[in-house]
Amino acid sequence: MSNFFKRIFIVSAVLWVSCASAQTTTSSTYSQLGLGLLSEPVLPQTRAMGGISTGINRVGAFNNINIANPASYSSIRLTTFDAGLAGELINRSKNGNSENGFTGSLSHLMFAVPVTRQSALSFGLVPYSSLGYKSRTTGKVDTLERNTILSGDGGLSKAYLGYGIQIGKHFNVGANASYTFGKLEREYSVEVQNSYNTRMSNNSSVKGFGADYGVQYHGNLAKDVRLTLGYAGSANTKLDMDVTRTLTRYLSFEGNEGAPLDTILNQELGKSNLKLPLKHGFGFSIEKYNKWLIGADIKLAQWSDFRINDAADKDLQNAMSIAVGGQITPDINSVGSYLKLIDYRVGFKYDKTNMKVNGTDVDQKSITLGFGFPLQSSPTRTTFYKLNFAAELGQRGTEKNNLVKENFINLHLGFTINDQWFRKYKFD
Repeated sequence: MSNFFKRIFIVSAVLWVSCASAQTTTSSTYSQLGLGLLSEPVLPQTRAMGGISTGINRVGAFNNINIANPASYSSIRLTTFDAGLAGELINRSKNGNSENGFTGSLSHLMFAVPVTRQSALSFGLVPYSSLGYKSRTTGKVDTLERNTILSGDGGLSKAYLGYGIQIGKHFNVGANASYTFGKLEREYSVEVQNSYNTRMSNNSSVKGFGADYGVQYHGNLAKDVRLTLGYAGSANTKLDMDVTRTLTRYLSFEGNEGAPLDTILNQELGKSNLKLPLKHGFGFSIEKYNKWLIGADIKLAQWSDFRINDAADKDLQNAMSIAVGGQITPDINSVGSYLKLIDYRVGFKYDKTNMKVNGTDVDQKSITLGFGFPLQSSPTRTTFYKLNFAAELGQRGTEKNNLVKENFINLHLGFTINDQWFRKYKFD
């Protein structure tokens, strides 16, 4: 079984590297703003608890990778792998009309290795933002039907390398260095019945280095109850963006698009500089060892400071999110009932997102729930497995002021391995 699961991780790694900058992971109308719909860098374990992460050190008995606060790496005692899948079901409605969409993708690939008894190294790939939308407006030119189509595809991913260490008995500190990369493809098409159609495409290639950091304090409130306080932030980050613009003509017949007839324009617009905003997160958790955990987070991001070549984006604003959640494990040592071994998780999250359209804030509200299913360990009890599932049910936006309301269900499935490497065996 151990070899089987390790093969799964090798295949996942190859797939992630091959399509990290190409996969579309959302069909949200709002992904057309800014750099796309932002992804929260949390695993299903904490996503099911509303996404709390800043004050999370460990989640139950398992070693978990919490990239949202690299100070937490210091609590990792076993080599840890985590890979996952994500799916989004979405219903978009406006002016009495509605449509559905579904997307699915690989969601994350993470590794962590203990360096000393009080420090660990982590690295991996996670999504940063997603672009995936298409809208059509129909009108008339004389007696001919004219369609204006806006569409986008792509997204950004983040490769990171981080280190966390415990200082003294109560403090952990850590930092991540990251490389953000990917492609954002936006198209504007005009189709006129029985005539030539034109399409303007802007293809943006984004890349650049960044860093974030965190600190945690932990101490016992009682013999087996621990309090963890956390802070996480990001450094000033600048990315490079190369933009290529093309203008093509094509024909379509009965809704089917033909091959491009010719390229009218193919122009490299040169390099642009992107300035990402500062981010701050504060959180806490209270945990009774291997029994229950509750916590809360508040996160702030200064997206009004986002710049492209020193120009602000009028559709972006400062963002804030509040999350609360927790989990309970009935009996981690149960022998007769598997249901008592399962982690049961629930949470709530409110986001004042970084988007503002027609003078209206695009808010997002969601409830979350999930489970952690322990699997049979290796015969030597040096390798442990867990399957983590999270579901997020929520609403984004509103139909007021000519906006779009989106009801969504996000599904996340993660697989965790805790393995003991570099073990010294003694022989009699």
